[in-house]
Amino acid sequence: MAQIVKPQGATTRKTVVGRGNGSGIGRSCGRGHDGQNSRSGGGVRLGFEGGQMPLYRRIARRGFSNYPFKIERQAISLFALDAAYEEGETVSDATLRDKGLIKGTAEAKILADGEITKKLTVEGVKISASAAEKIKAAGGEIK
Repeated sequence: MAQIVKPQGATTRKTVVGRGNGSGIGRSCGRGHDGQNSRSGGGVRLGFEGGQMPLYRRIARRGFSNYPFKIERQAISLFALDAAYEEGETVSDATLRDKGLIKGTAEAKILADGEITKKLTVEGVKISASAAEKIKAAGGEIK
């Protein structure tokens, strides 16, 4: 059985600061010279701009955003359906996800890009009018 060995440089020792000038990180310990950030407990909170009115308070927050309710749709072409499905299969949201044509929370919409040669049944998926015509012309149906 082979031994598992971590690659060289995977772990490094913690830098110990403030142990004399000869150590390379003595005296100011890598914090620069004087100032607020050189002190223990120094520094300012996130978004602080030195007393100037911060950006998050300068920008007006008015109106309504529909962003949280946005529905993402993923376009699916007819040639992708032709390649992924066999004759007589049903195209639905679940089968599209199983075949990897749509991912995440996106909804599918079938567009008329390409040609279809197989007889498919489309069920519960948004479809463009021209794509519906092509599927019906190939002998398929839309529910």
